[in-house]
Amino acid sequence: MTRFRKLAAGTAVLAAVTMLLGVFTAAEGAGLTCAQRWPLCDGPLGGLLPANYLSFVEWFHRLVAGVTGLVVLGTTVQAWRTGRSARIRYATTAALVVLPVQVVLGMFTVTTYQWAVLVAHFATATAIFGLLVLAAAWSYDGSMAETAARARTAGLVGAGLAVPAAVVSPRLVFAFGSAVQVVYYALLLGAFAALVAAATWLRAERSRFVAGVGAALLAGLLVLGRQSYGESVAVGTVVALAVVAVCGLVAARWARAEIEVTTETSIFADES
Repeated sequence: MTRFRKLAAGTAVLAAVTMLLGVFTAAEGAGLTCAQRWPLCDGPLGGLLPANYLSFVEWFHRLVAGVTGLVVLGTTVQAWRTGRSARIRYATTAALVVLPVQVVLGMFTVTTYQWAVLVAHFATATAIFGLLVLAAAWSYDGSMAETAARARTAGLVGAGLAVPAAVVSPRLVFAFGSAVQVVYYALLLGAFAALVAAATWLRAERSRFVAGVGAALLAGLLVLGRQSYGESVAVGTVVALAVVAVCGLVAARWARAEIEVTTETSIFADES
């Protein structure tokens, strides 16, 4: 059980790292390197290796993405082989099913670079990441007291990450260069994972709803953020992140109430 938990969590983290590499690749302008060839590049050994720094960025992103795909496959096989719960098996399987679509879209970002393709590519990546986070969170499910405590921590983490994300968001304080973009998306992915986990660990419907709203807003920011930013969108981003922070805090407060109720009554009796 512990080994699969670590595998599921590690797979979700690896998916996030792959997404951040994709952000860095696009921000560096490396998406059209490798002579716009896919899956080969523009360097030695017939294009198996990159020719320069920008080509290496794109090549390395592809390499990590390939490794991530294999790890997702292994996690899915392990979920079925070890008899994980149905929702864990289905979540990992769904991530695996979406993966070929992600690969094809990745090819199109190189061969026919368009904003619509880039947005779709990041949307499928967000979906895969969300499914893997769900599988990992469900693998850590336990007693009401345990999951409510985890949910409270997750809600606070989600709220806490939303604040610096607003600070480094486009057109606010910092120039939106490669490093700032990676930091911004790392904060969004962390907050998204935290609120998705909180929504799975909470028992009360209102608590799940609030955490889910925050996670949905973050998913929208992750996907829509791949488009050009105007002033109105930049302001809307800060407002959305403020709402996310409130959702995280409210979810954490209600999670604390669930802990107190569990201690005093059996209203939220363990479901497992």
